[in-house]
Amino acid sequence: MQLNCNSLNNHFIKPHFNHQAHQIRLNKFMKTIIMFIYSILAYLIGFVSLLFWILSVSRLIPIISIDRPAGLSFPQAFIKDLGLVMLFGIQHSVMARKSFKKWIIRILPIPIERSTYVLISGILLAFLVWQWEPMGGTIWSIPDGSILYYVIYTLFFTGWAILFISTFLINHFDLFGLRQTYHELLRIPYKPLEFKVKAFYKYVRHPLYFGLIVGIWATPTMTLTHLCFAILLTSYTVVGARFEEKDLIRDFGDDYRNYQRKTSMFIPYLKEDK
Repeated sequence: MQLNCNSLNNHFIKPHFNHQAHQIRLNKFMKTIIMFIYSILAYLIGFVSLLFWILSVSRLIPIISIDRPAGLSFPQAFIKDLGLVMLFGIQHSVMARKSFKKWIIRILPIPIERSTYVLISGILLAFLVWQWEPMGGTIWSIPDGSILYYVIYTLFFTGWAILFISTFLINHFDLFGLRQTYHELLRIPYKPLEFKVKAFYKYVRHPLYFGLIVGIWATPTMTLTHLCFAILLTSYTVVGARFEEKDLIRDFGDDYRNYQRKTSMFIPYLKEDK
């Protein structure tokens, strides 16, 4: 009886290759599942830290308020708080730059680059609020129950509402890193967001930052602690926005330059210097 070597080879080798290909596909699928779970955890940490921050400046929960009783002298507290803002600001700005992104994706899978940014930003923001050192002193205080008291709190919540709505006008899930891993999970090619001007973005280039600034300045009781907090965070926001716009010009070119010329940076109808 004559043996067919080709048939024998096909019989033993093909199942081996099929099993190997199946294992590769399974490993890749598990990797996408892990990345998606990672992005969800990063999102939750980032989102919760943001809520923690809002509550800390609201004075509604005294135990986590930045206006807790002072424990250090003013110079010591100021130096510590300045260091916290610089730590958060440097990380936030450096990790958002194109050059850093190109470097980090050599180490991390591309779909979780944004989630990693959100995760570290969330941890450092929570650390900033947790370690913020009160300084004491009162700049102004509006009596509870007065009309102005409720007007100020209305501004406070309006500012933070503008911030959250603005994230959805951009693409909330892309901004927080979920869209990237979701597309990877479904094997949908990821496409960067297109440049669009709608809603709040017709009036200011950075409504998200505008809402943040309103939220941290609108308080019925302005303590020295809160004033320093507001000044430091506002200063970082202005500097960070200018760095961000350089990246936006690289991404969108003349479309963004024209938008700059027509639209103010933070204050509606006020054309700031570029």
